Amino acid sequence: MDRVIHCTANLQCPVAEAFAHFTCNDLLHTWLSTVADVQPEVAGKYELFWNPADQENDSTIGCRVTAIAPDVFIAFEWKSPKQFKRFANAADPLTHVVVTFSPSRQGARVDLIHAGWRSSSEWQEAADWQHQAWTLAFQKLEATVNRSGA
Repeated sequence: MDRVIHCTANLQCPVAEAFAHFTCNDLLHTWLSTVADVQPEVAGKYELFWNPADQENDSTIGCRVTAIAPDVFIAFEWKSPKQFKRFANAADPLTHVVVTFSPSRQGARVDLIHAGWRSSSEWQEAADWQHQAWTLAFQKLEATVNRSGA
Protein backbone atom coordinates (compact mmCIF):
# COMPACT_ATOMS: atom_id res chain seq x y z
CA MET A 1 0.00 0.00 0.00
CA ASP A 2 1.18 3.52 -0.73
CA ARG A 3 2.50 5.50 2.18
CA VAL A 4 0.80 8.72 3.25
CA ILE A 5 2.55 11.54 5.11
CA HIS A 6 0.39 13.49 7.59
CA CYS A 7 1.47 16.59 9.52
CA THR A 8 -0.55 18.96 11.68
CA ALA A 9 0.12 22.51 12.84
CA ASN A 10 -1.85 24.48 15.41
CA LEU A 11 -1.60 28.17 14.65
CA GLN A 12 -2.60 31.12 16.78
CA CYS A 13 -4.14 33.06 13.92
CA PRO A 14 -7.38 33.20 11.93
CA VAL A 15 -7.95 30.47 9.33
CA ALA A 16 -7.59 33.04 6.52
CA GLU A 17 -4.09 33.90 7.74
CA ALA A 18 -3.13 30.22 7.99
CA PHE A 19 -4.35 29.72 4.41
CA ALA A 20 -2.30 32.74 3.30
CA HIS A 21 0.87 31.05 4.60
CA PHE A 22 0.39 28.46 1.84
CA THR A 23 -0.76 30.79 -0.95
CA CYS A 24 1.06 34.13 -0.56
CA ASN A 25 4.58 34.25 -1.93
CA ASP A 26 5.74 36.74 0.72
CA LEU A 27 4.58 34.44 3.53
CA LEU A 28 5.78 31.15 2.03
CA HIS A 29 9.38 32.28 2.10
CA THR A 30 9.12 33.05 5.84
CA TRP A 31 8.80 29.35 6.70
CA LEU A 32 8.99 27.00 3.71
CA SER A 33 11.21 28.13 0.83
CA THR A 34 13.71 30.78 -0.22
CA VAL A 35 11.58 31.97 -3.15
CA ALA A 36 7.95 31.19 -4.01
CA ASP A 37 6.00 31.59 -7.24
CA VAL A 38 2.47 30.50 -6.35
CA GLN A 39 -0.69 31.40 -8.23
CA PRO A 40 -3.57 30.32 -5.94
CA GLU A 41 -5.98 29.13 -8.62
CA VAL A 42 -6.64 25.79 -10.31
CA ALA A 43 -3.78 25.07 -12.77
CA GLY A 44 -1.81 28.00 -11.27
CA LYS A 45 1.86 27.56 -10.44
CA TYR A 46 2.94 26.03 -7.13
CA GLU A 47 6.65 26.56 -7.52
CA LEU A 48 8.95 26.79 -4.52
CA PHE A 49 12.71 27.24 -4.73
CA TRP A 50 15.24 26.42 -2.03
CA ASN A 51 18.25 27.29 -4.20
CA PRO A 52 17.14 29.93 -6.73
CA ALA A 53 20.50 29.75 -8.53
CA ASP A 54 19.72 26.12 -9.46
CA GLN A 55 16.02 26.22 -10.33
CA GLU A 56 15.92 22.76 -11.93
CA ASN A 57 16.94 21.10 -8.65
CA ASP A 58 15.66 21.56 -5.11
CA SER A 59 12.44 23.11 -6.34
CA THR A 60 8.88 22.27 -7.26
CA ILE A 61 9.28 23.89 -10.67
CA GLY A 62 6.47 22.87 -13.00
CA CYS A 63 4.08 21.91 -10.20
CA ARG A 64 0.49 23.15 -10.34
CA VAL A 65 -2.43 23.76 -8.00
CA THR A 66 -4.94 20.96 -8.62
CA ALA A 67 -7.81 22.19 -6.42
CA ILE A 68 -8.48 25.13 -4.12
CA ALA A 69 -11.22 26.49 -1.91
CA PRO A 70 -10.09 29.71 -0.17
CA ASP A 71 -9.62 29.30 3.59
CA VAL A 72 -10.70 25.63 3.37
CA PHE A 73 -8.07 23.70 1.39
CA ILE A 74 -5.42 23.77 -1.32
CA ALA A 75 -4.07 20.81 -3.27
CA PHE A 76 -0.96 20.79 -5.43
CA GLU A 77 1.60 18.57 -7.15
CA TRP A 78 4.99 18.08 -5.52
CA LYS A 79 8.52 17.38 -6.73
CA SER A 80 11.28 15.82 -4.65
CA PRO A 81 14.80 17.21 -4.17
CA LYS A 82 17.62 16.27 -6.53
CA GLN A 83 18.69 13.09 -4.73
CA PHE A 84 15.26 11.58 -5.58
CA LYS A 85 14.64 13.49 -8.82
CA ARG A 86 15.56 10.60 -11.16
CA PHE A 87 12.49 8.55 -10.21
CA ALA A 88 10.18 10.76 -8.16
CA ASN A 89 10.02 13.74 -10.50
CA ALA A 90 9.57 11.55 -13.57
CA ALA A 91 6.60 9.72 -12.03
CA ASP A 92 3.15 10.13 -13.53
CA PRO A 93 1.37 11.27 -11.55
CA LEU A 94 3.70 13.20 -9.25
CA THR A 95 3.18 12.96 -5.51
CA HIS A 96 0.35 15.16 -4.34
CA VAL A 97 -0.20 17.42 -1.34
CA VAL A 98 -3.55 18.42 0.18
CA VAL A 99 -3.62 21.00 2.96
CA THR A 100 -6.82 21.66 4.90
CA PHE A 101 -7.60 24.56 7.22
CA SER A 102 -10.14 24.50 10.05
CA PRO A 103 -10.97 26.72 13.01
CA SER A 104 -9.65 25.60 16.41
CA ARG A 105 -9.66 26.97 19.93
CA GLN A 106 -6.13 28.32 19.34
CA GLY A 107 -7.06 29.83 15.99
CA ALA A 108 -6.45 27.49 13.06
CA ARG A 109 -5.60 23.85 12.60
CA VAL A 110 -3.64 22.98 9.46
CA ASP A 111 -3.51 19.36 8.26
CA LEU A 112 -1.23 18.28 5.44
CA ILE A 113 -1.56 14.97 3.60
CA HIS A 114 1.20 14.09 1.11
CA ALA A 115 0.34 10.98 -0.91
CA GLY A 116 1.35 9.18 -4.07
CA TRP A 117 4.49 7.51 -2.72
CA ARG A 118 5.21 4.19 -4.40
CA SER A 119 6.30 1.11 -2.47
CA SER A 120 9.88 0.44 -3.64
CA SER A 121 12.78 0.99 -1.23
CA GLU A 122 13.96 4.13 -3.06
CA TRP A 123 10.44 5.59 -2.84
CA GLN A 124 10.33 4.75 0.86
CA GLU A 125 13.61 6.58 1.36
CA ALA A 126 12.18 9.61 -0.47
CA ALA A 127 9.00 9.50 1.64
CA ASP A 128 11.02 9.25 4.87
CA TRP A 129 13.09 12.27 3.80
CA GLN A 130 9.96 14.24 2.85
CA HIS A 131 8.18 13.37 6.11
CA GLN A 132 11.14 14.74 8.07
CA ALA A 133 11.22 17.86 5.87
CA TRP A 134 7.48 18.53 6.36
CA THR A 135 7.80 17.96 10.12
CA LEU A 136 10.60 20.53 10.35
CA ALA A 137 8.74 22.97 8.08
CA PHE A 138 5.57 22.71 10.18
CA GLN A 139 7.62 23.35 13.34
CA LYS A 140 9.00 26.48 11.69
CA LEU A 141 5.49 27.50 10.56
CA GLU A 142 4.17 27.17 14.12
CA ALA A 143 7.14 29.07 15.55
CA THR A 144 6.83 31.85 12.94
CA VAL A 145 3.08 32.37 13.25
CA ASN A 146 2.70 31.77 16.98
CA ARG A 147 5.60 34.06 17.87
CA SER A 148 4.23 36.92 15.79
CA GLY A 149 0.53 36.24 16.37
CA ALA A 150 0.51 35.56 20.12
